[in-house]
Amino acid sequence: MRILVANVNTTQSMTDAIAAQARRAALPDTEIVGITPRFGADSCEGSFESYLAAIAVMDAVTTYDGDFDAVIQAGYGEHGREGLQELLDVPVVDITEAAAATAMYLGHRYSVVTTLDRTVPLIEDRLKLAGLDARCASVRASGMAVLELEADPERAIEAIVAEAEWAVREDRAEVIVLGCGGMAELEDRIGERCGVPVVDGVAAAVAVAESLVRLGLTTSKVRTFAKPRPKTVVGWPLSVQPAVESVA
Repeated sequence: MRILVANVNTTQSMTDAIAAQARRAALPDTEIVGITPRFGADSCEGSFESYLAAIAVMDAVTTYDGDFDAVIQAGYGEHGREGLQELLDVPVVDITEAAAATAMYLGHRYSVVTTLDRTVPLIEDRLKLAGLDARCASVRASGMAVLELEADPERAIEAIVAEAEWAVREDRAEVIVLGCGGMAELEDRIGERCGVPVVDGVAAAVAVAESLVRLGLTTSKVRTFAKPRPKTVVGWPLSVQPAVESVA
């Protein structure tokens, strides 16, 4: 089984860290391939960068030279999963949904700890859209920018732990979800400090993707995620045309 893990930003070192986390979570016979968009922002922390990432990830996935069995979109709260589901015949798993769904197996309510405060509404909206908001106790911001997570991991851990402890104590959360792909590799240390299960979205998404492939399941194409209808697409910025139905 081969799973593409698509970073939503253009920072290669973050792609490498995300792929490494995915490999640790994967079964022995699963091959993890990390891919980095050829254009976009070096971190995603707002709607403009998120929508840009949606196009960039579709480009990176559709131009990948080789076969694959599933795709993971490794951006917490980012847009684009729905577009990939239309374009592809294999399962597409978003780390936002995989992490929240996994958390609900582990406790009554969960809290998300993310990066900057400006990303909180984006995450809240994505959880609501996915129907996962009812058991979300809170979405808290650590105040650390995405690139700071990599540049200063010790400070990042302290900031995330502080918010996680507040979520457990004040919001009554029983599970903490790490709300950024760049937080991969931090869950064990944060869990030790907070005393509750900590879910990393990348690891959770790998488990979900593997399960879907092994069950022989993929996205329904009868309605919402049907292939794009055949039509003229003007100024398409990607390297390839979308995989649309052939015109009769």
